[in-house]
Amino acid sequence: MYFILSKVLFFILVPLNWVFVLFIIAIIKRRKPVGRRFAFAGVIVLYVFTIPLFFKGFARLWDVDSATSKNNNKKYSCVIVLGGFAGSDADGNGRFTWAADRFITGMQQVKTGKAAHILISGGNGSLIPGKFREARWAKQQLMQLGLADSLILAEERSRNTLENAEFSKIVLDSNQLKPPYLLATSAFHMRRAKMIFNKKGMDVVPISCSYLIGNDSFHLTDLLPQADVIGHWDFYTKEVVGYLVNYFG
Repeated sequence: MYFILSKVLFFILVPLNWVFVLFIIAIIKRRKPVGRRFAFAGVIVLYVFTIPLFFKGFARLWDVDSATSKNNNKKYSCVIVLGGFAGSDADGNGRFTWAADRFITGMQQVKTGKAAHILISGGNGSLIPGKFREARWAKQQLMQLGLADSLILAEERSRNTLENAEFSKIVLDSNQLKPPYLLATSAFHMRRAKMIFNKKGMDVVPISCSYLIGNDSFHLTDLLPQADVIGHWDFYTKEVVGYLVNYFG
């Protein structure tokens, strides 16, 4: 039920779907005045969701920044790195994706002594999963980069953030690693991830990465449409839907 509800709400709220529906209605009603209104509405929605101005504003409100700077000297038993930073190619071989900063951020915490261990949480979230398991592959990469096997934990059963929290807790408890833990994931995903981990009784400290926006000030170009902006809205739409479903679920 949770999975189906999330997918339905996500489909309804995706901005590009709004634009598509408005233009379809405009075409159907093109011989009537109402058709022009729908076409105009479609243009407005398309403009709003393709300019950086509104996207940056929402992202800055939603993103969760790292909290570790408040206590730079504190050490943690483990950093939990959420999957989504790697996948498999056509031959089933692993490769990093655009979210590889999660992997890098997690490794940095161990290399710099901020965390004693690293837990990679992620299996295969595909509807038809193959043999590839993200955590298993990521562990191999960490060992190739010089991290000792004894410092690496791999949880390869989870398919989503809810299962990340459930299975990570089992692994951490079985290894007697005490909270609080560092939680490494993308800034846009951190709000939902932290809430889910907290609901599962886990004390986590956010360490955000993979930001989709910078800290630059307003530019006139922020009022000009950019093709990638409407695609970035999909990340936040998914997060808002997931947050609400998990919050009230």
